[in-house]
Amino acid sequence: MRAIDYVILYVGDLDASVRFYRDVLGLPFSDRMETYAEFRLANLKLGLYDRAHLPELIGREGSETRAPASEIVFLVEDVDAEGERLGAAGVEILSGPVDRPWGHRTLHVADPDGHVVEIAQEIPGAPEPRLRSS
Repeated sequence: MRAIDYVILYVGDLDASVRFYRDVLGLPFSDRMETYAEFRLANLKLGLYDRAHLPELIGREGSETRAPASEIVFLVEDVDAEGERLGAAGVEILSGPVDRPWGHRTLHVADPDGHVVEIAQEIPGAPEPRLRSS
C-alpha cells in the first residue's frame, strides 16, 4: 500500500454531518448522493456515509455508540482563532487549545456523531517527536 485515498466516517444524520464539516469546519464540499457525501482536501478525500445504509454496503449494522472510536486531525494556521470561532458556533469543545509535547498546539472538538476532531497547529521551532521502533 502506498497512499490513503479516502477516510470515511459512518454517521447517523448525513445532513447534520455535512453541515458540520462544510459550514462549521469549512471543508471543501465536493459531492453528495443519497447515502454519501464527500469533501476533497489537498491530500485526501473525506467521505461521510449514512450509517442506516451499512447493511447494503458491508452486510451488517453499524454501531450506534457515541463513544469515540476514531480521531481525525486537520492542520490550521491559528488553532486559537479556530477555537474561538468554533466555540462561538456552538461546537462542543472537548479540550484545548493546549501545547502538546509532540510539537502541536491542539484543540479537540466533537462532531455530531461524537467522532473526535482535532484541530492542530504546528508549533514553530518545536523538536520533531520521535517514535520508538519495536
